[in-house]
Amino acid sequence: MKTLKRGLLLVPVLLAGWLLMESPKLGDASSHREAPLIANDPLADNTDLYAFRSPDNPETITVIANYIPLELPEGGPNYATFSENVRYEIHVKNDATTSGDDITYRFTFQQENEDPTTFFNIRLGKQNLKTTYTLEKSMAGGAFETIVSGGIVPPNNIGERSIESGVGLGTTYDALVQSAITTASSGELVFAGPRDDAFFVDLGGIFDLGATRSEYGMDASNPNNARDAVAGFNTHTIAMQIPISNLQKDGKSASQAANILDSEFVIGVWASASRPQIRTLSAEGEKPVHSGPWVQVSRLGMPLTNEAVIPIGEKDRWNALTPYNEDPAHNEYFYNPELALYMDDDLFGGAVPAMSALRVQRNSLGSFDFGNGQDGLYSLKGSAAVEGTALDDDVFGTLLLPGPGKPRSVDLWPAFYVGVPNVAPYQLATGKGGNPLAEGKPFVNNFMPTGGDMLRLNMAVPPTPRNDADFSTLGLVQAAVLGLTDARFASSTDLQFIPNMDGFPNGRRLEDDVTTIELQAVSGVVLAAIGLWYDDYDPNTSASPVTQDLLDVLTYNAGPVANDVPLLSSFPYQAEPHRGYDYVKQLTAQSPGTVTSTSVNSGFLNIGVPDSYQLEQNYPNPFNPSTRIEYKATATGPLAIRVYDVQGRLVETLVDGSHAAGTHSVEWNAEGLPSGAYFYRIESAGQTTAVRQALLVK
Repeated sequence: MKTLKRGLLLVPVLLAGWLLMESPKLGDASSHREAPLIANDPLADNTDLYAFRSPDNPETITVIANYIPLELPEGGPNYATFSENVRYEIHVKNDATTSGDDITYRFTFQQENEDPTTFFNIRLGKQNLKTTYTLEKSMAGGAFETIVSGGIVPPNNIGERSIESGVGLGTTYDALVQSAITTASSGELVFAGPRDDAFFVDLGGIFDLGATRSEYGMDASNPNNARDAVAGFNTHTIAMQIPISNLQKDGKSASQAANILDSEFVIGVWASASRPQIRTLSAEGEKPVHSGPWVQVSRLGMPLTNEAVIPIGEKDRWNALTPYNEDPAHNEYFYNPELALYMDDDLFGGAVPAMSALRVQRNSLGSFDFGNGQDGLYSLKGSAAVEGTALDDDVFGTLLLPGPGKPRSVDLWPAFYVGVPNVAPYQLATGKGGNPLAEGKPFVNNFMPTGGDMLRLNMAVPPTPRNDADFSTLGLVQAAVLGLTDARFASSTDLQFIPNMDGFPNGRRLEDDVTTIELQAVSGVVLAAIGLWYDDYDPNTSASPVTQDLLDVLTYNAGPVANDVPLLSSFPYQAEPHRGYDYVKQLTAQSPGTVTSTSVNSGFLNIGVPDSYQLEQNYPNPFNPSTRIEYKATATGPLAIRVYDVQGRLVETLVDGSHAAGTHSVEWNAEGLPSGAYFYRIESAGQTTAVRQALLVK
C-alpha cells in the first residue's frame, strides 16, 4: 500500500497540454448484419442508432434509428422498404427510479400496389410498394395512443424518369421528402424513409481479423488505404426531432437545467424490431400469414455491442433480450473484452499488427494492471484512496468495482450499462495534483444506473455548431483534449462548456467516428485521461505523461473519417439516398471510402512512389506553437507540403514549388490553430508520397 500511495503522489500534473480521453465502448463496425439470425432478416435489422441535441434547433433532441443494412440503390424492381410485419420501436428511459421504458414510440407500416399491371416500381404517377405508417406512443408502460396516422414514406430514389419526369411522379426527390416530414399530435417532428447510410467504416479491413487500415496511409509501405464499406449504400431511417421537455422526466426545457451536466436531464435510448412468432407460407404463392405473439428479433443501443463485444454464440440471444433483463453472464465480455487481448503483448498483441499502436496499461503508475483477467483498481476497494469516489461501496455500491479479475469495470463498463457519473475519478486530470482518484475538471455526466445497453445522453449539454473550428469527429475525446490542453479550458477546474461535450459517447452524432473512439477506449485512453498513464510513464524520470504509448493511441486512426456524401444542415440530417440510375457513375467518379469535398479534395488518399521523397516526423512532437519538418527529394522537381486537420480540411500549404534534390526543412507555426492532431503530407505531380501526423498541444 505504501508503494501505491507513493505512486499516486508522484504522478505530476503536467497539463500544459496533452492527453485525450474518450468514453467507454468497444467495437469495430456498426450493427450491420451483426448476428446470425438477423443477418437473414434484413428488414428487421437495426443498423445504427443516433441521439444528439439538434444543432439547428437546440431545444430538441434528434433520435435516428436506421434499419436494413447495405441497401443497393439500384436494387429493383422490388426495392427495400420497411416491412408490414415488423414493429419498429424507439425506447426512452428518463427516470432511474422506474422499471422499463418511460416512453416508447412504435412504428407500423402498410403497403399498397397502386398499379399491379406493371413490373415497374413507379409509372405514370402511381407507386407500387407505396408505404405509409402509423406512429403510436406509450408513456410509462401504459396503453399506446396514435400520434401519427397515414404517415408518408417517400419512394426509393430510383432515377430521374421515375421521380422527376412526367412519366414518373413529376416532382423532385427533395419535395417528396419535405412532404413526408410531419408533426405528431404530441409535438414530435417525424420522418420515415430511405436515406444515405451516414455510417462510415472499413468493414473489409476490420473483419479480416482486425486488419484496420488508416484513411491517411501513414505507413507508406502499405498503400492499401481504408475503404468505407458503407459508402454508396442506402438505409431506411426513422428520424424524430423531439422537444427536450417531452423527454425530460419532469417536463423541463433545457433552459431549466441547473447546469450543463444536470443529472436530471440524462436519458437512455435504444431501438428494436419485433416480428410475430409464427409465419405460415402458402403453397399457392399468396402472401405468408403472420400470427402469434410479437417476438423481439433485433435491438441496438450503444453501437457495436452485439457486433464486437458479444461473442457469436450469444448474439442471437442478446438480440432477444432488453436492457432491463440482460444476462449477468454477459457482463464478463465488458469486464474482459476480447479486443483487449489483441492490445496486450503478453497475450495476443502480436497477432494483430494493425493494432500495434494500441496497448492496454499493464503497470500504470507502477501499480495497476488492466490486462484481461487482472484486478485493475480492485486492490483499492475499501481503502481510504477511494473513499467518497464513485468506486466507494457507500456511493454506488459494487457497481464499478464488482470483484477481482474484472479490470475494465471502471472504464468500459460504465458507458455500456450505467453511464459515466460526474463524480471522482471520472473527471479530467486537470487540477488533480497527481492523484488520478481526486476531483478534476468535469466534462461528462450521462450516468443512469438502471437498465443496460442504451445510448445515454445528457440533454443539458449544448450542441457544438458543425461549422465551429473546434468541432471534431472524435466527439468526447476531443472535448477531453481541449479540457486538458487548451488554455481556454485547462486553466481551471470549473465546469464550463467544452466543444464536443455533446459528442459520442455522450449520445452519438452522425459525424462521430465511433470506430476510432471505441478502439482507443479499449486501449485504455479513458484511464489515461483521468491520470492512470501508460506503462512507459515513470514519475521519477519522465518529463511528461505524454509518452510514446500515449501518443500512439491518440494518433491512431481506424480508417474512414467522414461520410461519403455531405450531411444536411437540418432535419432529417442524413443525405438523400443514392440514386439507383446513377449508382455506377457515383462509384466510378469517387472511390468508396474517400472523403468528399466537404473534407478533402480528391487525391488526398492516393499513394505514389514512396521512395521518391522522404518525409520525416516533425520535431518537436507534440509541439506548441511551432515545429520543424524535414523532407528529402531524390530529384529536382515540383513538390508541395500541405497540412490537414482530422476532418481532412486543408489548414495550410507550407511548401509549393520546384525543389532541388537534397534535404530541406520548413518551419510550421500553428499559433492560430486549436489543439489536436493534424496530418501533413508531401505531394508531387498530384500524388501523395508520404503522410505523417503532428500533435499540437497548447
